[in-house]
Amino acid sequence: MTIDTLPPSALRLTIDPASLGFADTSELQDEALPWIGQARAEAAATFGLGMGAPDYNLFVLGEVGSGRSSLLRQAMHAAAATRRVPPDLCYLHNFDAPERPLALRLPAGQGRALRQQLADAIRTLQSDIPQRLQGPDYKAERERIEQAWKDEVARHYADLTAFAEARSFSLHREGGRMVFTLTGKKGQALTEDEVLALPKARRIAVEEAEQELRAEISRYIEQTQPLERAMNEALARSRRQFVKPLVARELQAIRSELKKQIKDAAKLNAWLDALEQDLLDNLEVFDGDEGDDGDEQAPATPASVVARYRVNLVVDNGGLAGAPVVVEDNPVHRTLFGSIEYQSEADVLMTDFSRIRAGSLLQAHGGFLMLHLRDVLADPLVWERLRRFLRSGRLQIEEPGVSLAPLATMSLAPEPVDVEVKIVLVGSREQYYALQDAAPEFMRHFRAKVDFADSFLARDETRRASAIFVAHACRQHGLPHFSPAAVARLLEESHREADDQARESAIFAATEALVLESAAICRARGPGLVLAEDVEVALVARAARHDYPEQRLRESIADGDVLIALRGAASGQINALTQVDLGDARFGLPVRVSARTYAGEDGVLNIAREVELSGPVHDKGVFILQSYLAALFGHLAPLSLDASIIFEQQYQGVEGDSASCAEFYALVSALSGVTFSQGIAVTGALNQHGEVLPVGGINEKIEGWFRVCETAGLDGRQGVLIPARNRRHLMLAPAVVAAVAAGRFHVHTAEHVLDGLALLSGLAAGEADAAGHYPHDSVLGRAEAALRAFREACEKARAHRPEARRSGRR
Repeated sequence: MTIDTLPPSALRLTIDPASLGFADTSELQDEALPWIGQARAEAAATFGLGMGAPDYNLFVLGEVGSGRSSLLRQAMHAAAATRRVPPDLCYLHNFDAPERPLALRLPAGQGRALRQQLADAIRTLQSDIPQRLQGPDYKAERERIEQAWKDEVARHYADLTAFAEARSFSLHREGGRMVFTLTGKKGQALTEDEVLALPKARRIAVEEAEQELRAEISRYIEQTQPLERAMNEALARSRRQFVKPLVARELQAIRSELKKQIKDAAKLNAWLDALEQDLLDNLEVFDGDEGDDGDEQAPATPASVVARYRVNLVVDNGGLAGAPVVVEDNPVHRTLFGSIEYQSEADVLMTDFSRIRAGSLLQAHGGFLMLHLRDVLADPLVWERLRRFLRSGRLQIEEPGVSLAPLATMSLAPEPVDVEVKIVLVGSREQYYALQDAAPEFMRHFRAKVDFADSFLARDETRRASAIFVAHACRQHGLPHFSPAAVARLLEESHREADDQARESAIFAATEALVLESAAICRARGPGLVLAEDVEVALVARAARHDYPEQRLRESIADGDVLIALRGAASGQINALTQVDLGDARFGLPVRVSARTYAGEDGVLNIAREVELSGPVHDKGVFILQSYLAALFGHLAPLSLDASIIFEQQYQGVEGDSASCAEFYALVSALSGVTFSQGIAVTGALNQHGEVLPVGGINEKIEGWFRVCETAGLDGRQGVLIPARNRRHLMLAPAVVAAVAAGRFHVHTAEHVLDGLALLSGLAAGEADAAGHYPHDSVLGRAEAALRAFREACEKARAHRPEARRSGRR
């Protein structure tokens, strides 16, 4: 068992700019940008977008910044270009049930044509109909019908007049009423006094004659009113006969223009027939002079009638060259499922078919729709309705909440339509697996899983592809291009983001941000290419913008508020390394781990666990440590040991098992009484066999300890002890590499936890003999001696307990 001390060359990956094969990124800007390191995701996206069967919608999962949205948009447009253009969607007035507008699918571009042709036809009819109705032929026919009616009415009126005169009454019209007056022998009208002066018999006869005349007037009205209705009907038939050829001509022109076979051809022809009938029933609105002679049951105004003949083109695909691609960044109910607009009229919310608006689902019919799951889940109504839509494939536009409005509402129920759309849902891995458990019926519709990797193996082709990405970013944002050395530095930082010398980070949003910041440094410096020095300055400036929390914690250590020993040796304590992740910044800091041991039978006590300041992973690490310790001294089992371990001055809780090795060393130091070096900080997880397991955040942890030591002054004996399995994860800052090269700082690795005992203590760890005993002058031998002493002390205590109880009873 040995310790490896790493040379500077092992501490970070350095990329040779000459190996990239270009003079600057301007040479690469015209090359196609591939899916860098995302072969699996690209294949899955191609499969899902090309799959025509239902329920093969795409669920895109990956980290923010991995290019999941931009690359899928690119793939959607490529797939859409190979598909046919979907039909237009129109809503039409339903003449039988106005509250249920009709939906009509037309070939792409035909919706716009129908709307224009119908508008032109109505304008033509609004001009031609009055001219036809004011022409001599129609006027002659109208006069004939009216004269026939007048003659018939005059005949009946003459009979009524004769009937009145025969009974000594004069009859005339006054204000639309029949007025009659009793006359004398000379034909003059009698006054009321003269009537009262008549003999009683005469007055009785007059009254009887008056009743007979009133009855005859009633019969006259009953006879002439149907004549007027017949005249109006005859006039209406006459108008229809004169106008129908005009209407038929215009509508036939529309029918002949729509020559293509369409799915809804029968529906369109039926609607045009209904439009023709409605127009002929409302001819009076086309001629103001006809109002008095028209149908009294038609109160419609010209504007309201003509409005029924419009086409509400809610989806117009006439300008597309392929299938639609819609990216809905605001999937509220209105924008996703469509809406119905209302306006207030006399304290009533009014609407009609022309106020129906399509949402993204209708606009994406026949193509692709991208949604972000987080946006969809933000509105429970949207989430629930999307689930129903995926189940049925049919969509009915409605306006939720209108029934709760403070005003009375005129509502619509537009005809539902079938929608064929490929939904691309973007979310995180956590959301994907959570939905599989919580909503399996929803996930059944997303059988194409597009999983974006967080990192990928670096090869020559991926590095060139990354350089192409930089070139495209420069062209897109109008930036100066990058030199090979600058691109090499960007690639090294990508390896640092992935914490791996063999893998690059797939989070290209971070690379693009660094490109922008480096280009800004270059422009401030002057014209020319972006150099590696510009990238370095940008990284330093970025760190300075985010390092205030780290700076304050380092100052606390320097001021002595946080107890960290950087030199010398001590028993029962060691410096562990932790990582702090604030989301926008990560950094490492040391924390002291201390241990105390006593004779006892309770085992290892995790103080943080007892006060509920440790998480389950950390507690697991302590239990593993206790198990391994028992295995080391199995010949002494059961161990007579009480021990306590604590992360000192930690008040926000402890989680993770990366301090298991440090806790083991602190415990062994306290048990053996051997002092351990305080200048070497330790990180690493531990399994039950003592093997040191890799940990995360290794670069930040090493650099955090290095900066603390550098602030106090490096003495050449300081360094870190890390897992050997973390070696390929090292991408340390140039300052750390330079300090190691100068011999002022050291990075040691260990494969087994016992490897570090000699490094930390200066004594041999100790190897067990056949009986399980360790050499007396070794670290484990001294620990074994302490455990034997603890056992003896416990045995003596147990031996005296009965005597103490008996003496107590006396």
